[in-house]
Amino acid sequence: MNKLHPGLKIFYIILFTLSILHVACSPRPNIQGKGEDFMQGVWNQDSVAFSNKLSNYTQHHFKFTCDSVYIDMVTHSKVNFYEDSCYNNGIWKEYAKGVYVVKGDTLFVGATFTHANYKQKISGCYRIGRYDKNFLIKKKSADTLLLESLSDQREIKLILKEKITCVQKEL
Repeated sequence: MNKLHPGLKIFYIILFTLSILHVACSPRPNIQGKGEDFMQGVWNQDSVAFSNKLSNYTQHHFKFTCDSVYIDMVTHSKVNFYEDSCYNNGIWKEYAKGVYVVKGDTLFVGATFTHANYKQKISGCYRIGRYDKNFLIKKKSADTLLLESLSDQREIKLILKEKITCVQKEL
């Protein structure tokens, strides 16, 4: 005798489905992600192995703060890939800003090339557009990160220069 009217049964199913959708689709807090504790800080690549034998190489400077990353790159090149006005005697700087995530032993960086002030760069010398790189984290300690680029297998040995505590900001 506890049979529900078919219309009432459908009403309860729809109500249950809408309540599940409401919980599942609730907006996430509009706040920056935390990132990885062990990466928070300013990291420098002080030298590049065999740099005197390479036709070009890049030294990296990373700043990880919460889930954001700021990258400064100094490229040294014996070969001119650009217009003469951009070559700058074979030494130039590039910058990128974006976010990162660590999954297992891999660092994924999704960034955009910028000017030195980290405002988006849409024209000029050197690279523009996306800086999307993946690195194998070969070693991590309190003051050293050893990354290997998954695109060219070059190692980047980073030394911690300054520890940063993540203070999440509103987006």
